[in-house]
This record gives sequence, C-alpha cells and structure tokens, in this order.
Amino acid sequence: MIDILTGALASGLAAVLDYLSAHVLTCLVPAFFIAGAIAAFVKKDAILKYFSPDTPKHISYGIASVSGTILAVCSCTILPIFAGILKKGSGIGPATTFLFAGPAINILAIIYTARVLGFDLGVARAVSAVVLAIVIGLFMALIFRSTDVETLKKKAMAPSVAGACEEEKPRWVTPAFFALLVGVLVFGASPLDWVIRLSIVYILTLAIAVLLIYYYDRDEVTDWGMETWDLTKKIFPILIGGTFVVGIIAFFLPPETFQPFFGNNSLGACFFAAIVGTILYMPTLLEVPIIGTTFGYSAGLMAGGPALALLLAGPTISLPSVLVLHRIMGAKKTAVYVALVVVFATIAGFLYGNGISLL
Repeated sequence: MIDILTGALASGLAAVLDYLSAHVLTCLVPAFFIAGAIAAFVKKDAILKYFSPDTPKHISYGIASVSGTILAVCSCTILPIFAGILKKGSGIGPATTFLFAGPAINILAIIYTARVLGFDLGVARAVSAVVLAIVIGLFMALIFRSTDVETLKKKAMAPSVAGACEEEKPRWVTPAFFALLVGVLVFGASPLDWVIRLSIVYILTLAIAVLLIYYYDRDEVTDWGMETWDLTKKIFPILIGGTFVVGIIAFFLPPETFQPFFGNNSLGACFFAAIVGTILYMPTLLEVPIIGTTFGYSAGLMAGGPALALLLAGPTISLPSVLVLHRIMGAKKTAVYVALVVVFATIAGFLYGNGISLL
C-alpha cells in the first residue's frame, strides 16, 4: 500500500516537474505577460470592436477561429489570455471560440500531425478545429445570451474615456508591443536550436524594454505588472495542482490502458477518446507522438476516428484547464463548454472515421 501511494505521489510530482521545465519559461510566463498587457494597455473599445456581442458574427468568430495559427500554445497557456479578453468585455461566444481555437489550430501542431500521422489526418484536424471553434462559440453565445446582454449593458453605461498617455503614443507603439510579446511566446516555444531561440528571444525582449522606456510611463508599467500578477496568482496554483492530479491518475490509468478501446470508428470509441482527451494533459506538439505511439495509431492499433477526436479534445482542454476555467467563468459555463467540446469532437471523429467530410 505504501509503495502504491509513494508511486502515485512520485508520478504526480514528476508530472509537475515536467510541466514546469517544459512550459513555464517558454510558454506560460510570456502568456501571462500578454494577458496582463491586454488588461492594462488595450482599450476596452479595441477588444469590443472585434469580440463584442454586437460585432458582426462573421468578423468576431472569423478572427477568433484562426487566432491560434500564430500562437504555439496548449490548453493551459491560452487560459490567461482568454481571461484577459473576457475581462475586457468580450462576448462569451467569440471568447470561447478563441479559447478552443488557440491550442487547436496551432500551425506547428497541424504540420507535425500531417507529417507524422498522415496528410489526411492533418487536414481533417485543421478543418475540424476551425469549424468546431466557431460552432462551439455560437452554442455558448446561444445558451448564455443573458451574459452577453449584461456585457452590452455595461458597455453602454461605461464612459468612453481614452487615457492621456495613450493619446500621446504613436499609433504603431501598442501593436508593435504586442507583436513583440507574441514573438517571445512563439519563438520561445519553437523547436529551433536553443542558441538561436534564446538569441531571438533576447533581441525581442530588448525591443520590448526600449518601447517601455520611451513610450510608457511608470504608472502604466506598474499597472501591467499588477494585472499580470493578479492573473498569475489566480491561475498558476490551480494549474500546478491540476497537473499533479493528472500525474496521479496516469499512475493508476496509464494511456496504454485505453488502447484496446480505440481500434474502431464507432461512436462509442470516438466518444471515449474525447473523454480521455478531456482528462489527460497533452502539451503542444506532444499529442502527436502520444497518439501515434502510446495509443498505437501509427501501428494501426488506433482507428482514425478516435485519433481525430483525441486530437481535437486533448490539446484544447484538460483537467488542469477545467479547474482554471471554473475559476474564470464559473461552474455552469465551464460544464457546458466541456460538454460541447466532447460532443463535437466525438461527432467530428465519427464523421472522419466513417469517411464523411465536415465540409
């Protein structure tokens, strides 16, 4: 009994250490700074222009659904950015479209999927991710219409006052600042050689420092730091706790346990794969070898339908991210979002596995 308990705790600790070593510096820290900058520097009107409940749907959902192409993020890294957008008054639909699309349409992961698991599965993942992101967002907006109504009321009541410091800045400063922050996130998590990667991040960081020194005053930088810290203390401890729990679960139920259930394209197999994807934490790009090797897709032990369902559900949601989402948007919205991800990932996997295109 003691050996089992020790092994489970060691597995949980190993999962946390792996997460910290692989994601904190290269992914999570830049993501928190981006989220803090959204809250501190971006005018509410700028967010509402594209993601507001009353923005034309083809604009808001179109932009949100392809946003992940420039962000090499996983289900946990996207959370602080999602929280920052939601805090600024985004509609629940476009925000959840962004939440799903961020990890799902990671361009590196799509290319990697096509190369390792096959071109057909890579294309199916890309198309399904865009379609599902929009559909899930539309359903969230439909189910939680009252949330958007309240957001619009706050928008109407809020005074539209631009800060003096913001007016003094050239128009290019804020876009350049965010482009540099995203550059740190993208190149920091890239598969480039570490010397090249760190050199690029160093140059980008120097450029960020120059912008802060010459175009932002002390109060603005302080606000940025406070917003970043506020998001970090709310989200990071839950991520660590959730990752530890997932590590313990993996000790008792390693992925190989589920392998025999994924050998066909039945609705049950696809549904089970989506459920497993919802529980497991799969870092960006790591989902490809997990599905290809651990679950046996490359060896023909896993069918295409469950593979696609797992590719759609796994990177976009996990037990740690569910715990954080509960903190950000409440139990009811989180439960509905998780249910929508599972249902539509199952449908997409079933259609693909049985030769039916989403388009």
